Amino acid sequence: MRSKSYWLALEHATGSALRDLLADAVAVRDHYWGTIITHSRNVFIPLTRMCRNECGYCTFVRRPGNSRARYLSPEDVLAVARQGRRQGCREALFSLGEKPELRYPEARAALAELGYTTTMDYLRDMCASVARETGLIPHANPGTMSEDDIRMLKPVTGSMGMMLENASHRLLEKGMPHYACPDKDPARRFRTLECAGTLGVPFTTGLLIGIGETWSERIESLIAINNMQQTHGHIQEVIIQNFRAKPDIPMAGHPEPPLEDMLRTLAVARLILDPSISLQAPPNLEEDFGRYIRAGINDWGGVSPLTKDFINPERDWPQIARLREVTEQEGGELRERLTIYPRFLQNADRFVAPEMRPVIEKIARQEDLAEVQYPV
Repeated sequence: MRSKSYWLALEHATGSALRDLLADAVAVRDHYWGTIITHSRNVFIPLTRMCRNECGYCTFVRRPGNSRARYLSPEDVLAVARQGRRQGCREALFSLGEKPELRYPEARAALAELGYTTTMDYLRDMCASVARETGLIPHANPGTMSEDDIRMLKPVTGSMGMMLENASHRLLEKGMPHYACPDKDPARRFRTLECAGTLGVPFTTGLLIGIGETWSERIESLIAINNMQQTHGHIQEVIIQNFRAKPDIPMAGHPEPPLEDMLRTLAVARLILDPSISLQAPPNLEEDFGRYIRAGINDWGGVSPLTKDFINPERDWPQIARLREVTEQEGGELRERLTIYPRFLQNADRFVAPEMRPVIEKIARQEDLAEVQYPV
């Protein structure tokens, strides 16, 4: 049986005037976060673009036979990280396909050449290398993870993430975007969220909207994420990302969600989620991205001065100066943050592995990013 909160949220999402819905969301944001809108200055490290899933909207993945279907070498990883550090980055965002070695012999062979049998083991060592050699704080985004995976990665990362995308099993059916995607099973993704909470990992998740889901499924997904937060307190940010059609994907002809749809989803997310959860929307996927501030966001996410958005390569990141200009036009104050938010640093015994504390504390102290003052 669906809860009262579900029906109220669905009514807000589909029945409220947009102006009223946005005003309610902004009131919640302003009370908890004030006018500060944050971003993380990062460098994007696509460790491997091979993946065993076949999402209908994905441009990131490369199949064996493609020249980009490979693993970055340790030298490649450090070269990108060092260049990012020289350009003032604080975060190393590791993004990669899910478990390609379980599907492709070519992936197993590539790992063997590097001296590994699993992608997770290689990811662990590359995160450790980047933290040790460059001082950047790794954020790992490898998709679904087991409890052992998360336990292994926590000592070499500041935070981790995995987009839920949606809690609907219907999207796994033939003809839907998650067909032939074993790791997009919502049960597997919720297990990852649960394990991260149990092990005290500051975690990022979120929804991808406009891929064929219903408003009901969006609401149920947001409520499920919030329930995880109520149980474990580890969800540090939720991303609402809009689908963008591209010519080289199976969903090339699928309609993109209009801006109003994005604004409504952001506002409803702000009203459903615990106010301590940072609400984020990528600024490079919408021309008029300043309107997101009017929908209750308090964060732009990772913005790189060096590397492109490999998930949406046709959409350049806005320059920091442009991000600041737009934020100020909307009455906000742009501030930089670390990949791990201040409230998690303040509870470091639970949320920061002892091995990572010197790395995080050093960069936080040097860059004066250890704490951002919010109203509550």
